[in-house]
Amino acid sequence: MISYDNLWNVMKEKGISQYALIKKHHISPAQITRLKRNESVSTNTIDTFCRILECEVGDIMKYTKDKNSEET
Repeated sequence: MISYDNLWNVMKEKGISQYALIKKHHISPAQITRLKRNESVSTNTIDTFCRILECEVGDIMKYTKDKNSEET
């Protein structure tokens, strides 16, 4: 499972609000909602966030093994 929990910390550190993402950087509110829900987003969206926040992919997203998909 991909988690975007770190994204919100990086945004806070950089002083960029969700409002600024929508108004200044033209990020769709639907994309922000998908990220909040840890849902699938395109690599283009990840690229855009890394550009805006001047960070690496690993700074905003993290992979964790899904307990339901483990092999027994």
